[in-house]
Amino acid sequence: MDLSRTLAGFGAALLVTALIADPVTAAAPGGTPSDRTPSTRDFGNGADRNEIAAIERQTLSDQALSAQMLSAQTLPDQILSDQGLSARTLLGGPGGPAWKLSGKKGYPRQSRLPVWPENPDDRSIKLGLVPYHAIAPRLNALQKSSDRVSAEIIGKSAGGRDLYLVTVTAPETAAEAARQDRWRALIEDDPVAAKRDRALKAGYKTPVWINANIHGNEWEGTDGALRVIQRLATAKDTATREFLKRSRVYVTVTNNPDGRVAGTRANGAGFDVNRDHATNSQPESRAVRDVVIGTQPFIMLDEHGYTGTTLIEPATPPHGQNYEYDLYIRHALPNALGMEKAIQKLGHPETTRADIPFRDYAPGDWDDWPPIFTPMYAIYQGAVGHTVEIPLRVNNADYTNLPVEELQRRARINTDVAAATIEAALTYADTNKASLLAGQIEQFRRGWAGEPSPAIPDGFVDGFGPEDRYSTTFPRAYVIPAGTPAAARLVDHLIAHDVRVKQAVTGFSVNGRRYGKGTYLVDMRQPKRGLANVLLEAGRDISGLVPQMYDISGWSHGLLWGAAVDTSRAAYPRVATRTVTGAAATGAVDAPRGRELSLTLRDGNDVRAVNELLARGIKLRRTDASTVVVPAEARPEAVAVARSTGVRFGAAPRGAEGEVFDRPEIAAAVSADELFALKEMGFTVRTVSTAVLNAGFDLTTTDTLIVSSGLSYTALNPTARASVDAFLARGGGVLTRGATGAAFNTAARVLPATAVSGRGDANGVVRVENTGPVVGAGSLPYSFVYSPLWFTGSGFTVEQRYGGTPLVAGHWLPTAAGTNGPAQAAGQAAVISGSTAGDGRAVLFGTEPLFRAHPKGLYAQYARALLWTAS
Repeated sequence: MDLSRTLAGFGAALLVTALIADPVTAAAPGGTPSDRTPSTRDFGNGADRNEIAAIERQTLSDQALSAQMLSAQTLPDQILSDQGLSARTLLGGPGGPAWKLSGKKGYPRQSRLPVWPENPDDRSIKLGLVPYHAIAPRLNALQKSSDRVSAEIIGKSAGGRDLYLVTVTAPETAAEAARQDRWRALIEDDPVAAKRDRALKAGYKTPVWINANIHGNEWEGTDGALRVIQRLATAKDTATREFLKRSRVYVTVTNNPDGRVAGTRANGAGFDVNRDHATNSQPESRAVRDVVIGTQPFIMLDEHGYTGTTLIEPATPPHGQNYEYDLYIRHALPNALGMEKAIQKLGHPETTRADIPFRDYAPGDWDDWPPIFTPMYAIYQGAVGHTVEIPLRVNNADYTNLPVEELQRRARINTDVAAATIEAALTYADTNKASLLAGQIEQFRRGWAGEPSPAIPDGFVDGFGPEDRYSTTFPRAYVIPAGTPAAARLVDHLIAHDVRVKQAVTGFSVNGRRYGKGTYLVDMRQPKRGLANVLLEAGRDISGLVPQMYDISGWSHGLLWGAAVDTSRAAYPRVATRTVTGAAATGAVDAPRGRELSLTLRDGNDVRAVNELLARGIKLRRTDASTVVVPAEARPEAVAVARSTGVRFGAAPRGAEGEVFDRPEIAAAVSADELFALKEMGFTVRTVSTAVLNAGFDLTTTDTLIVSSGLSYTALNPTARASVDAFLARGGGVLTRGATGAAFNTAARVLPATAVSGRGDANGVVRVENTGPVVGAGSLPYSFVYSPLWFTGSGFTVEQRYGGTPLVAGHWLPTAAGTNGPAQAAGQAAVISGSTAGDGRAVLFGTEPLFRAHPKGLYAQYARALLWTAS
């Protein structure tokens, strides 16, 4: 088998900032060099979060994100998510999503979809594709003409548009549908019984899920899916009728309607939804989370573009160490080969072959390590997941520069490819139903049994070798002490992902430590143990195993979400437990009446509580960077806020002094994820940029200027530069993050610090030492980095340092010259604070405390810095 990597097409799509360096041979986990072609990618020092990340994450650059994009619809939805029950519980219950796969309905389950006003500015129109406003009428017409099609609204996008789920199957009575639901539950809940159930094996319908258009300006997956839906709905042949008696085809027609209309990769909140599945900050990712849990597909496709040559996963190493990879790859590779044959049959010169990363690319070039992508997330839910990248670029500069005729020609070919891959996957799923069913049952059985994942021999499938061998040892349990907003948030998040959580009825001891009544337990003998582990474990330093990674390679809810999470490797506590469907309330006021109240800012919810009280006009005092005092007469307001945010107010020391503070006036040049997190914490933000300041933005009422994206001091015109200088001279606060912030600091001479850049592609969970009074006050001993920075010099306070061995989990190598790696960062200043020449305050972050709204436990340190600079 030819394992050499072909760069044609793929390079144009992905290697935006790649620099050619000396080839590096990838070391496999067992120390054996890979026989796949060594990579020639070297990200070097990179730009701020490197340019590839900037493109993928749709940073604000010089366009301020409209407040309308983060409307009232977004944050309440997030709050509901933080307090939500599991999708498994909600599907049939009150307060659940509008669509219900469980319940007493048969199929079809038809509803008339609201029709959206015609929008001539929809960017898909130019390509000759189906605009968003035309999707509902098309689905309504199909529902009217065919009893095989059901269309439902499963949620709203960040911009408020309807998200559609289409189910195509032969009609079912309510009793028949209920039997399918029981079988689906049996596969997960009692896989041993499911394996013995002959009726299940014979009658269970093969579930396949197609997700389209998660990146808004990768349009044609929607059109290909609609073509397949149309064929299945209207075909008169016996083969199609029989296929639909054996199968259910689920299609999320456009996972990102905001981006489809606007022609942007990101959704209406500026997020790349295909990076959000472990965090679920966005309504689009929460909607498809519930779809994959509710449908439990054997196979799923995520239709993307554009890579020059059609790309079809499975992916390269490193493979997620929590997968049951043998069960995955035995179907993923042959299914990919079948999809390749399907596009070859189209007869287009552009579809003579596909790139299958597992077969064709070097380790790390297109990996499936993190759980952030839709197909990788689906693997943990029991599916064989594939990303499909259709070939011909029609977005970005090509959308503007190419003739319309050429764009539409490309779009037609892309639509053909999307439809062909979907049809091939449906055929594979139908043909291999028995083996796919057995594999899903076996995945869940291993979880319940607590069995180790089996060793996979070389040659298990063509090309499988030592470089593909990734596995882990699952712990026996995770223990999460209750009582904090962070613990409640984490437990609710796990439950929403169909991870099973229990709560101790009494106190208990395990591993020599005592835990109180109400402590949460995640028993790792459960069907989705891989998902539980990938969310909670620390992760792994894979720097020495592959030369580079496609995206992030480190994350950890256990280390970065602010809850205490203890790992019990071998022992399960001997204690009576109950299964929980939601975390217990944590909010309280623990102080005698008449006493002033105290709140310590250790969590983002603590910060939100402070901002809610300030918004109600309560005069608060701050005794230090992390402690807020609430006057006794504001107790009713504190009680209400405690209930809504889950925070606990204690009794303030009698006679506690402190400075009174107000809600800060914030001007922020930030990325979309930072803006989202700031709003999540209750801050009011005015977005700025180089262009906005050059247009005359008034900084005179601003308390703090945040700079992390889209603002260059040197690119300001004389008037704008003078305005910034005047702001600094009067003592305005400054908060920066990343290379853009560091450049602003240097150019504007805010603090006398020199920023040193780590490698641009370095990322992961790092150890830190908290040394300062502001950011370091009670912060976690871990942080997150992406294109890390550290600071040298004097005349400032070191708030946080990188640990002696910084990297806990992720990928961070030195450059080819042996610089800018974790050894050079060890002990260096990661976050600094100080006074400006104008007697203002500044904090500079070399870490990523708000990255993609993920590291919830780092929010408070950022907020403390913000409030301190605004004082």
